[in-house]
Amino acid sequence: MNIIDSIVTQAPAITAIRREIHAHPELCFEETHTADLVARKLTEWGIPIHRGLGTTGVVGIVKNGTSKRAIGLRADMDALPMQEFNTFGHGSKIAGKMHACGHDGHTAMLLAAAQHFARNRNFDGTVYLIFQPAEEGGGGAREMIKEGLFERFPMDAVFGLHNWPGFAVGQFAVSSGPVMASSNEFKITIHGRGAHAAAPHNGLDPVPVACQMVQAFQTIISRNKKPIDAGVISVTMIHAGEATNVIPDHCELQGTVRTFTIEVLDLIEQRMREMAEHTSAAFGMKCDFSFVRNYPPTTNAVAETDFARKVMQSIVGADNVLVQEPTMGAEDFSYMLMAKPGCYGFIANGEGAHREAGHGEGPCMLHNPSYDFNDELIPLGATYWVRLAEAWFQEPTQAGVSR
Repeated sequence: MNIIDSIVTQAPAITAIRREIHAHPELCFEETHTADLVARKLTEWGIPIHRGLGTTGVVGIVKNGTSKRAIGLRADMDALPMQEFNTFGHGSKIAGKMHACGHDGHTAMLLAAAQHFARNRNFDGTVYLIFQPAEEGGGGAREMIKEGLFERFPMDAVFGLHNWPGFAVGQFAVSSGPVMASSNEFKITIHGRGAHAAAPHNGLDPVPVACQMVQAFQTIISRNKKPIDAGVISVTMIHAGEATNVIPDHCELQGTVRTFTIEVLDLIEQRMREMAEHTSAAFGMKCDFSFVRNYPPTTNAVAETDFARKVMQSIVGADNVLVQEPTMGAEDFSYMLMAKPGCYGFIANGEGAHREAGHGEGPCMLHNPSYDFNDELIPLGATYWVRLAEAWFQEPTQAGVSR
């Protein structure tokens, strides 16, 4: 691997920062300790900063030369509301909060790159270092954009990177097109009429209606959308009743919908609403239907993805840059890719052998209480960020413009 030597030299210090962040996890829009740490380090290294976008976001500005061209590199900072099972030294010190998705590592990799940029500005242009809050459900990227991220810091393209367990360290994965799905939630309340369970004819039972809906929704996937278009409808909660001998007055269904395109999402929402309302009506009842669209699909631009792939290959070799199979997980970097061309790539986190004694018994998978970021990735990920920016400014035109 062609890793930058100076980044390797500084890796132990950056690792200590990563573990400090891991030990003090903060939920979306609460990342004050993390943002303070990031801002302090960038300032120590002589990098101007802007704070406050998206409540706790930090943007570092690294300029060199006279070019007006600019690129954005993004890392997320927030943790998850879950209890950590790991008991090693840098395990979470805050009950019910944990860095179980590696955002501590993402922040550390971008900080390592920032430190290198501060000392070695081998480019003509501007690199914006975007430390984003609230990826885990808060839509921090959306909020930073609303508050003027791309107006205050004009950039030609934006890039993101996420660790990916299960593949060997030293590998990357990247693909153009949709790589992560949209994330959406629904809630349906069926209004019946309660009665004694021994006299069901005196009431309107919403439970059989709910059962009909759950089955009917799957026909949207199998019969309404094209078979080659991906989509998932999962009813994950059904709540009704308080006693075994009482027909409940109402029944509530909740769940999630995932798609790779807005067109399929539009179809699913429309058909679910129609089925819910008409099924309720067929049984003499009414329902309330709520459908909330959270994150849109994360869709990589072709030119920027090809560009990122070449940079990855220059570092680890072509054989170690894999095709990223799309996942139905969601990511709010999607908002940035809707506003700017760019690419969201993946860096392998290993199988979990890197975890120190005291880790939980669970697998080292994302959103698992036994997960931990692999610190061996810090020099590799930072090298990718540096080489990506340097190569970008060496191009005669932006990656998204035909050469």
